[in-house]
Amino acid sequence: MKISADVTSQPATAVEGQKQAKLVDAAQQFEAAMLQELLKPMQHGQSSWGAEEKSDDTASDTISSFGTEAIAKAISKGGGFGIAKQIVSKVTLQHQRNSE
Repeated sequence: MKISADVTSQPATAVEGQKQAKLVDAAQQFEAAMLQELLKPMQHGQSSWGAEEKSDDTASDTISSFGTEAIAKAISKGGGFGIAKQIVSKVTLQHQRNSE
């Protein structure tokens, strides 16, 4: 019995669905990375107690960075600035043009 590693044996709709899901995920990750860079200056602002001194606490900086990353991802998943949607639209359109 020969087992083929050919992925074309899957229905075209399933393969296209997987590709579309990967594209959407990559576009959202890209938008989240951009949003994270935009949000970074806000994490270095005043502390919650109103002190303006700079903290040398690396643990606090790390937690703040994780928080900024989580906020950026949540904004992107919720639609963000529409960057991910535009990327998906343009890449899908270009793919359709190339496959004709």
